[in-house]
Amino acid sequence: MKSWAPPFCPNPNCLYHSELTPGWKFKRAGFYRRQVHPYRIQRFTCLHCKRSFSSQTFSITYWQKLPDLDAQILKKVAGCMANRQIARDLNVSPTAVDKHVERMGRHCFLFHQRMMKAAEPPTQIVVDGFESFEYSQYFPIHHHVAVEKENDFFIYFTDSPLRRKGRMTDHQKKRRIELEVDLGRPDPKAIEKDMAELIQVALGSTAVATVFSDDHPAYRRSIKHLKQVIKQDITPGSDHRDKNNSLWEVNLLDLLIRHSSSNHKRETIAWSKRRQASAERLAIFLVWRNYMKGRREKERGSPTPGMVKGLTDRRLEVEDVLSGRIFRTNMELPPRWAEYYDRVIETRALEVNRRHELSFAY
Repeated sequence: MKSWAPPFCPNPNCLYHSELTPGWKFKRAGFYRRQVHPYRIQRFTCLHCKRSFSSQTFSITYWQKLPDLDAQILKKVAGCMANRQIARDLNVSPTAVDKHVERMGRHCFLFHQRMMKAAEPPTQIVVDGFESFEYSQYFPIHHHVAVEKENDFFIYFTDSPLRRKGRMTDHQKKRRIELEVDLGRPDPKAIEKDMAELIQVALGSTAVATVFSDDHPAYRRSIKHLKQVIKQDITPGSDHRDKNNSLWEVNLLDLLIRHSSSNHKRETIAWSKRRQASAERLAIFLVWRNYMKGRREKERGSPTPGMVKGLTDRRLEVEDVLSGRIFRTNMELPPRWAEYYDRVIETRALEVNRRHELSFAY
């Protein structure tokens, strides 16, 4: 522990709350003991702001009562287990699993964004959306995803609330009307707006790019709002979805999301009760897909999308992803992901939508 030194002051109001600010000084201020490993924790004091902190402040398990669960839960979420299944398997309460998944989702937003600092902006992306639902089938949602062409790198995602459509019984139609009177109808241009943000964030500083998509009419309108010079390559959604399809990369991603996420199965009782929670689970999947899983299931030693993109030189393990706390105050997130992090995305059917307002447990 003596060899470890804090990289910066964890106080967001301190001048030295950044690794880029030279000249920071601190002093060691004893230890405290706790009931789980490591039992002895080093304390420190910032000599500039006089704020005290410990080595645990920089840990992914900061302020956790069950610090050993994170690694197990991450693997089980990526392995298509629902929260209550995970709780039964680990012999903990479902609420404990919910909180760990929520917190791990926030960590994954920051982890991916930190990795993207070293990434070259793409010139070709493939975009699509897949439908799921929150709370009940009366509240469908549309997750929009962007994948880099040729390397399967999952760049970014957003979501949009939808109005229930398709075949319904008379009772279901009546119930939909009642809910819309009480709760209002979703924005009919939500897909157009959220797809525009998806493409803009995914392309980053790229000035000229090609976007591959299906023939959804809202996608064409989305591209018209953007400042980049974009060529849209449209493939009809009715085309056979094999490797010869121009949308192969995103079709594969949709398939993996359905396969690896219990809340997005076609027929399931594990659906997300909030699209906020759905986004947090999808963030965990994004990190697993990009940095931990090989591109091809049947190719031994297949590199991850992150390796092909040049962001890592090996497959990351769970310990690599959870190696340390990433401070939100040192990381800028895209607009929608900032909303996910603060948990401001609301489910209309719920009277209470709790936000993330904790001061210590990030």
